[in-house]
Amino acid sequence: MENESLGQRIKNTTRKILKRILIFGLLIIFGVMAFLYWATYESGIMAGKVLRVSEKGMLFKTVEGKLNLETFGALKGASPIAESFDFSVEKREKEVIQQLQEVALSGERVNLYFIKRYGTFPWRGDTRYFVTKVERLK
Repeated sequence: MENESLGQRIKNTTRKILKRILIFGLLIIFGVMAFLYWATYESGIMAGKVLRVSEKGMLFKTVEGKLNLETFGALKGASPIAESFDFSVEKREKEVIQQLQEVALSGERVNLYFIKRYGTFPWRGDTRYFVTKVERLK
């Protein structure tokens, strides 16, 4: 075995350390991105009438919608204060999109089951709220 010079040992040790730091950093970035993509912050139900369902975006087409909550209408004869709830629907949820389009046209009241994610991604939707199920009220 040849004797390595001090400079050569420092160079090899520095390469090993930098390689480990790079791999560790990439793993942390991947872990944070995976958490933001799949983790659920909240789940619940919103009730109201679907005002619109649209596909929008230039590069990534996403399905977006708006729900009129019709809250605070406790007094008879007074117009209710309209609140709205913006939501997104993942493209793979074809049945949910179809149901949302039907209820938007009919104007019937629905319950929307949703989940709220920690982050948004451009290919997924504009909001952090994603509708997973539509329940029609009769």
